Amino acid sequence: MTRLTAEFWVHAYLARLRLHEIPAFVVAHGDDTAGAVLVKLNTLDGSATAFQRSFDLLSGARKWIELAKGPEAEVDEAIARQRSFDPDLWVIEVEDRQGRHLLNEEGLD
Repeated sequence: MTRLTAEFWVHAYLARLRLHEIPAFVVAHGDDTAGAVLVKLNTLDGSATAFQRSFDLLSGARKWIELAKGPEAEVDEAIARQRSFDPDLWVIEVEDRQGRHLLNEEGLD
């Protein structure tokens, strides 16, 4: 099975968010080919959630799980720690007061 490059996935995700009029920005540009992606959901009320993609070895399924949730500053610290371990990491910030991130939609896993 052919895997999408990180850059392709990021551009597709940003396009899907634009279709729903959800602002999003690339905060950290990772490796174009194989970089992992973190998504930070900023609800613009001082709180945030960071999501990372997880891979279930038994089923082969990919899903998004919470890496950190709480005050935005604490979530930013968790993301900074991840970036210190993985400089190829992409970070996408989604800003939506309703808490929409679309990661549970088909094709984004």
